[in-house]
Amino acid sequence: MSTNTCRPFILAALAIAGTAFGAGDVALEKAAIDPGNVNSLQRGAANFMNYCSGCHSAKYVRYKTIGKYLSLSEEQLIDNLMFNAEKTFETINAAMPEADAERWFGKAPPDLSLVGRAKGADYVYSFLKGFYVDANSPTGVNNHVLQHTSMPHVLWQLQGYQQAVYTEHSEEDAEGRAVTTQHFEGFEPVTEGSLDAEDYDLFVRDTTNFLAYIAEPIRSDRRKLGVWVLIYLFVFLIIARMLKKQLWKDVT
Repeated sequence: MSTNTCRPFILAALAIAGTAFGAGDVALEKAAIDPGNVNSLQRGAANFMNYCSGCHSAKYVRYKTIGKYLSLSEEQLIDNLMFNAEKTFETINAAMPEADAERWFGKAPPDLSLVGRAKGADYVYSFLKGFYVDANSPTGVNNHVLQHTSMPHVLWQLQGYQQAVYTEHSEEDAEGRAVTTQHFEGFEPVTEGSLDAEDYDLFVRDTTNFLAYIAEPIRSDRRKLGVWVLIYLFVFLIIARMLKKQLWKDVT
């Protein structure tokens, strides 16, 4: 695993212009993540630490929590994930100073601890696949899911560059004025990346899976507990009904 470099990741800025391309108007792709797939989560953790943690923190999750659920020893945590921390009980902090981030991006990249819950896995997955070339953008790219984001396409070496294909449709509004709208048709590749489309999808899915996991690390434990609670209630219901029949058998 390579050492961490300062490469910003998802949602570096949240400014959205008032256009018809807001997140609520975009059909999101299904992330199809599997929170129970430990191998996927391990790969996602590596992706996060190598491509995210230079600029983004995850201050609500501790390394030891990640290690416990992902079946990683303390040595594996230290060697592969803990680039800017010394103790496993520490939380994930961004390597980039916040003042520098604000100067370079106009706003410090947000903490990603809860992005999986706040935005949803489908949103994160679609966002990471939604960058396209835009000559009018200061970074040279735009994003289909979050228009006018100030985040550059930091995964271009993996995905390559693509262009968005839109078709224009004209219609009249209630006052008879012509209104032109654009409809997204898809993406066309411009340059190739180091990963083919299938491998890049896997990369994004693993990363999304990890972000969804750290947003709710106790999710699996809570579900297991919920199953036992339901079993207990079902058994108790049977016993209660049997007891009721026994107590009321002589009552006419």
